[in-house]
Amino acid sequence: MKTRSITEAAILLAIGTILHLIPGFVGMVKPDFMLVCIFTIIILNKDFKTALAVGIAGGILAGMTTSAPGGFLPNFVDKIISSLVVYVTVKFFEKINMENNFSVGFLYFIGTIISGFVFLFFMNLAGALPESMGLGFMFLSLVIPTAGINIFVGLFFYKIMNMYNRKVARTIA
Repeated sequence: MKTRSITEAAILLAIGTILHLIPGFVGMVKPDFMLVCIFTIIILNKDFKTALAVGIAGGILAGMTTSAPGGFLPNFVDKIISSLVVYVTVKFFEKINMENNFSVGFLYFIGTIISGFVFLFFMNLAGALPESMGLGFMFLSLVIPTAGINIFVGLFFYKIMNMYNRKVARTIA
């Protein structure tokens, strides 16, 4: 990774950590905006080592700041798995020469869906989901809306980072 890429990743992970500290909307449940920051880094860098590194770092940061009891391991695992899925999807889109708002929004959506499912699956295995709400209910009521929100938040982050990178490239050139 170049120094600029490392700096961008660190800043986005810091922003993701701050956003992860926002109090929950329904009880202590909240959208996971750390994913937006992780996926933005992966989309911009398109590098396997970066995807793995930010997945691990984002998982640790999200796990340390989670309000879910027993949520460290589910956060850690879901960030790594979803980061790798997004990386593979980015490479596929790159191969078929498809980089537009729809495909970038799709990356945020599918990454959030994968992450949410993995998180809920591990929380369910640990018996940490509320008994009154099953895995299906939690998925439909929390993961799907969060995935929708992450499309718009993600596109916002992606556009800002693209504008920043173009400005930096012009300054350097």
